[in-house]
Amino acid sequence: MGQEKEKKKLIVLTGPTASGKTALSVRLAERIGGEIISADSMQVYRGMDIGSAKIRPEEMRGVPHHLIDVLEPDESFDAARFQHLAKKAMDGIWSRGHIPILAGGTGFYIQGVVYDVDFTENDGDMSLRRELEAIGREPSGKERLHEMLRRVDPDAAEQIHPNNVKRTIRAIEYHQQTGQTMSAHNREERGKTSPYKFVYFVLEDEREVLYRRIDQRVEEMIRQGLEEEVRTLRARGVTREMTSMQGLGYKEMMDYLDGLIPYEEAVLRIQRDTRHFAKRQLTWFRRERDVTWIRKQDYGRDPDRILAAMLAILQQRGIIQTEE
Repeated sequence: MGQEKEKKKLIVLTGPTASGKTALSVRLAERIGGEIISADSMQVYRGMDIGSAKIRPEEMRGVPHHLIDVLEPDESFDAARFQHLAKKAMDGIWSRGHIPILAGGTGFYIQGVVYDVDFTENDGDMSLRRELEAIGREPSGKERLHEMLRRVDPDAAEQIHPNNVKRTIRAIEYHQQTGQTMSAHNREERGKTSPYKFVYFVLEDEREVLYRRIDQRVEEMIRQGLEEEVRTLRARGVTREMTSMQGLGYKEMMDYLDGLIPYEEAVLRIQRDTRHFAKRQLTWFRRERDVTWIRKQDYGRDPDRILAAMLAILQQRGIIQTEE
């Protein structure tokens, strides 16, 4: 018990896209004196506000937010870099006597922080990576790489989307360099005990309600000027190969602007692919250990009742002392 008390406290608030994490995280932070760390692979980029559904300054309500607008769109970002930046932010939050709230939908990033996953890579021989990257640039390169991965690590191929060339290459490379599969390595890492005393909330809602919210959110992004946002990024020299342009909404709008698909098709694809993404997010969270599910329908989707339930759980687990 003594060791558990010494662990620093951490709250995770996640769930599929459009589930209401952002507004709830702010209300939670206000109640417990928390600071929010964005666990999102796109909100780190400056100038990418609409497509990433980035929280607006007025919506923060004075709650400190970290890892938002910290990189330029031409910079690379991955789980290892996120872990480094998040741990730095957490140290600062604890030093101020506050509780970090890791809020966002990128499950792989969250896992990396909660279980302190080792992302150390073998950077000795870069020739294999360059060779694989060259394949990825070919017309059907993404599919070819994904098939290569499926042959050596079917589990990893199941988890990594073919469009995620960077992670596909890393998994192939890891197998070649170590003789071990990336999926086996990740299972070992997931088996680690967390160095933190944490509660890992996952927001969930009925699928049809969630899908309706997703479709409405995409329509709102279009009204807010997603097309103009992507035009501006292109004018600044941002290209489709960059990590930042792999985000939902951006790659489809890039396809439209490059004349590959009609405008209406771009919008429909963003909605469809976002629904598919939400489904994959839920699959990921169901595989995670130590998760506390908050099913919004159980509380009549009432934000006050949901927040009260979360505060009660945080008290029971010793994360907070009183409902301040």
